[in-house]
Amino acid sequence: MCRWLAYSGNPIQLETVLFRAQHSLIDQSLHSRLGATTTNGDGFGIGWYGHHDETPFRYRSVHPAWNDRNLREAARAIHSSHFLAHIRAATDTPVQETNCHPFRHGRWLFAHNGLIRDFHKLRRDLTIAIDPALFSTLEGSTDSEVMFRLALTYGLEQRPLAALERMAGVVEEVAARHRVRAPLNMTVCATNGEQIVAVRYASDGQSRTLFHSTSFRHLHELYPHNPRIAAAGDDALLIVSEPLVDLPGAWESIPEATAIIARAGKVEQHPFKPQSHR
Repeated sequence: MCRWLAYSGNPIQLETVLFRAQHSLIDQSLHSRLGATTTNGDGFGIGWYGHHDETPFRYRSVHPAWNDRNLREAARAIHSSHFLAHIRAATDTPVQETNCHPFRHGRWLFAHNGLIRDFHKLRRDLTIAIDPALFSTLEGSTDSEVMFRLALTYGLEQRPLAALERMAGVVEEVAARHRVRAPLNMTVCATNGEQIVAVRYASDGQSRTLFHSTSFRHLHELYPHNPRIAAAGDDALLIVSEPLVDLPGAWESIPEATAIIARAGKVEQHPFKPQSHR
């Protein structure tokens, strides 16, 4: 499928986690150990925040992440306290820039790993459910972007967790009408630069892996002379599809059917339950 990571903390160079970690996101684009596919070479994207009132920036490309020199230059130049990165393994939709994550609307960025099973059967009904005011913002052809616009339709900007639960509920209701079993498999991330909302959920209870870092303070103690770890700060947080370093105790697996809400270094876990829109 895909791999993604989200970071929040003191401003750091993006290359710290995209390139320099032992099992960085770029390494995962070629050698994913926990993903459904080993290689994730069908494009990539990064989204990052600058000043508080700015729309987040994006850089997306259909090139394999490991083979894009401009990505390496950008990751070295950009410092950010909040960013989201994604590498893509396409399922049934074309390799094109508009299908690369993260997707953006206003202050919000969105990334997804997984799929809506038999999306071609459900696509029409799901697309019709999108708020007409948002319909014109659809650019690509992925199930992921439709999920994002549905979440926006149901109030992502006001109540993100509730909106994601309603989005999941609608997907499952439409699938039931079309007799598609176990339609939804997802780890998703939605962020507005102030909070990160991440969800691990699958209709059949077998979603993709998702982890969050446990304590950067612990890492500082283990590596007191590593300037990149020190720069992140004690309250830094990473949410990742798979761990970036093999270090016991550094990562906590996010359980199935669970949502994570992270803000200002604090992490809350909530049960995730798709909700009917009726």
